Amino acid sequence: MKRLLLAVAVAALAGTWACTERTRPALNLDGNRLTIFNDTDEEWQNVEVILNHHFRIQPKNIEPAGIVQAPLDIFVAGYGQRFNFKTMQITDLRLKAKRPNGEPIEVRYEFSKGGLDDALGGFKGKS
Repeated sequence: MKRLLLAVAVAALAGTWACTERTRPALNLDGNRLTIFNDTDEEWQNVEVILNHHFRIQPKNIEPAGIVQAPLDIFVAGYGQRFNFKTMQITDLRLKAKRPNGEPIEVRYEFSKGGLDDALGGFKGKS
């Protein structure tokens, strides 16, 4: 009887785990590669990805459950300057788009603090 109850509990937990929707960030950086995930059931239209406030790519539309990958070196500024991953630091990354009803979408990449900020929790000593 205990085995039956244990099996039912495990099956219920497995069913709950399988039904939960896994969410991942819309923007993922892996070295010199950006991956954009549209995990929604709506198409993202007029997509624009902005790197460091002035380098851009415009993949136009991303279908529901669509994935777009791009090397960071294809991001271009207004005067044709390309982003150079080897010599430039990434300070800001955001995606702007519109839903089919015209409602805007804006996603910002969340950077980890790194360095002493992570180690000390942002502690700043007395000046």
